Amino acid sequence: MGSPLFRTKNVEQSIQDTEEPEHALRKSLSALDLTVFGVGVIIGTGIFVLTGKVARENAGPAVSLAFVAAGVVCALAALCYAEFASTVPVAGSAYTFSYASLGELPAWIIGWDLVLEFALGTAVVAVGWSGYIRSLLDNAGWQVPAALGGREGATGFGFDVLAAALVLVLTAILVLGMKLSARVTSVVVAVKVAVVLLVIIAGAFFVTADNYDPFIPKSQPVEAGGSRLTAPLVQLMFGWTPYDFGVLGIFTAASVVFFAFIGFDIVATAAEETRNPQRDVPRGILGSLLICTVLYVAVSVVVTGMQNYRTLSVDAPLADAFKAVGHPWYAGVISFGAAVGLTSVCMILLLGQTRVFFAMSRDGLLPRFFSQVHPRFRTPHRPTILLGVIIAIVAGFTSLSELAELVNIGTLFAFVVVAISVIILRRTRPDLPRAFRTPWVPVLPIVSVCASLWLMLNLPAETWLRFAIWMVIGFLVYFLYGRSHSLLAQRERTATAGVAGRGGDTAG
Repeated sequence: MGSPLFRTKNVEQSIQDTEEPEHALRKSLSALDLTVFGVGVIIGTGIFVLTGKVARENAGPAVSLAFVAAGVVCALAALCYAEFASTVPVAGSAYTFSYASLGELPAWIIGWDLVLEFALGTAVVAVGWSGYIRSLLDNAGWQVPAALGGREGATGFGFDVLAAALVLVLTAILVLGMKLSARVTSVVVAVKVAVVLLVIIAGAFFVTADNYDPFIPKSQPVEAGGSRLTAPLVQLMFGWTPYDFGVLGIFTAASVVFFAFIGFDIVATAAEETRNPQRDVPRGILGSLLICTVLYVAVSVVVTGMQNYRTLSVDAPLADAFKAVGHPWYAGVISFGAAVGLTSVCMILLLGQTRVFFAMSRDGLLPRFFSQVHPRFRTPHRPTILLGVIIAIVAGFTSLSELAELVNIGTLFAFVVVAISVIILRRTRPDLPRAFRTPWVPVLPIVSVCASLWLMLNLPAETWLRFAIWMVIGFLVYFLYGRSHSLLAQRERTATAGVAGRGGDTAG
């Protein structure tokens, strides 16, 4: 008999559990809804901020190629997610997939990882949204009191009331139902995409060809930082020196702009609430990723053509590029679009976290109290409210800028697990109906694992240290609670007792 730590939950049982009335989510989403969710969460601070930072510091006008490289890494993972989400249309995303292939302990590890990723991501985005709103209020002559403006730069008491309020409002919307969430997201995404298209179309008239010369600037080795913990892990392990600019600089930039693509995997967490998940989930995942990649490349080409990459702003490159060409009016529109856009990012990250938490609770690895759905709205209201309140407090009291890279390492770790799971499930369950099949298995998943690991190695050592601490806490929670309360373990004990009972009857 195999180790109980690696017992797997078969796909049929996972799907059957979703049909229990008190644990069943309402199926109301279409392929369009999922695509909107994907676009809504992917387009955020990345396109409004990272474009200028990476062009100026890492790649020059070739930042567009960095977006392509990062998009390819995500596309490899997206193909693996699409197969799993169409085969196992159950809430929980990578957690559920790994439970069906790798076993309970690996599933717990990835679920614990996703809880951190989505919670931290929600809080970081909420704080960023608050900053944009305060800026817009300042322009209108209204100022938020310093004590209610957050911890960043605060000398005494500081609570970011706007960030906390945003999380609580979005929590209420998620409790009221997925369809309402989809409608709100649709409106927000429409505004956000309109602003991005405005940047592309209007900015194209101010492009100067000289700004593209050279398109790939001459490479420069990156100087070692003052602390070993701030150096990329690959540098500490192998002594490899990263480069800015040049061809190698494009890949350095890709590890940075990867932040801009985080979120498409959240589409998979909504598979259980999709009317036709076998068809619509792959369309939502791949469609949203394709749309965002095209928009990212177009924006980066236009912005580096409007203003020389050496003079691009790091904080607000899109808005400041229009100021540089004498059209400051666009800057206000872009800031408004960024603020509106971050609203959808925050809501969908919160959505993803509650679904993972709900799935882990339904399996007994977290208290089953949180797996009861609302009798009217058919949403997991208990974990949504609990996590919403906790994240609102964290966003209000904490400055999280230095922890943002944890979101990145958590996502890449999930990519690795899903790619490996696709290979394993193809071997262990070749009989499963797969509406979408990842091409070139096992080659493509292996390439996806290597690409994700490479980006992970380019993250600072301190990010790995924080990630390891969170994982240690997760191991403690699992062995102190999850292992003994696992629903799968209870079913196995019941089955074993039943067999032993029948054996005793026969002997008698």
